[in-house]
This record gives sequence, C-alpha cells and structure tokens, in this order.
Amino acid sequence: MKRGWPGPSHFFVSGRRAPQLANTRDTTYDLRDAEFIEELRRLRGTPAEVLENTELLHLVMPLLRADFTITQTFEYQEGSPLTCSITAVGGLKDEQVAREHLAPWREVTTGDFSLHMVPGDHFFLHTSQDMLLEILARHLARLGDGGA
Repeated sequence: MKRGWPGPSHFFVSGRRAPQLANTRDTTYDLRDAEFIEELRRLRGTPAEVLENTELLHLVMPLLRADFTITQTFEYQEGSPLTCSITAVGGLKDEQVAREHLAPWREVTTGDFSLHMVPGDHFFLHTSQDMLLEILARHLARLGDGGA
C-alpha cells in the first residue's frame, strides 16, 4: 500500500460505479443553491424535512456539496490492485448505477469479489435496510473468523 500503510481487510461499496469507469453524469456540485436543492429533490435521497428546514439545510449544504464534488470530480489513476476482498451492493432499480457499473469493481482487486443486487433504487439503503445489514453482517462475520 502507498506510504507503507496497511491496506483494508475488506472493502464495501454501495451504489457507486467502479472507479475506472468514466463518469457520464452531468456535474451538479457547482449549481446555484436553488438549482442544487432542486437536484436534491429530484434524486429523492435527502429527506423533505431537511430540504424544507432552512437552518438545517444551511448546515448540511456544505457537506452535500462536498460529497457531490468528490464523486463528480474524482479521476481514476491506475495503480496496483487492492489485495482485499470487495463486496459491491446495488439497487435493482437504480437508474444511476446499474449492475454493469458495479461488476467492474472485480478488476480492482486480487481478492475475492461479490456483487449483491437488492430491491430498490439508488437509495436502496432506505428500502432494503434489513437485506443490506444481512449482507454486511455475513461478510463481517467471515472477517472475524479470519476469512475474507
């Protein structure tokens, strides 16, 4: 691993296309506030209570913009693959990140790879929470047993 740090034991990725795939979505992190809020509404991942509370929205907007900035400006640099196992999870009805965007995570590790598609859209963690927790628990139990 770079800088002599140990690598991860396991890597979980959720609803995120493989890093070597080009981002084909429009950038939205730099929209004006009103447009950015409309984009958040369109994505349906931020609770309406947050979007309708001016004070709370003022607090979380910098965090949301930072998240969008990181994901929309990331540039993959080829290097040594990870050696840990990777578990990728996606929503069956996700229009942003489909199975074919998740499967190439297999190419960035020499470890084991598993792909799980669960009911729901991009924010399946809200609708398939039990199934997601079961997947995480199963993989974490293997790590606790010394497996990958």
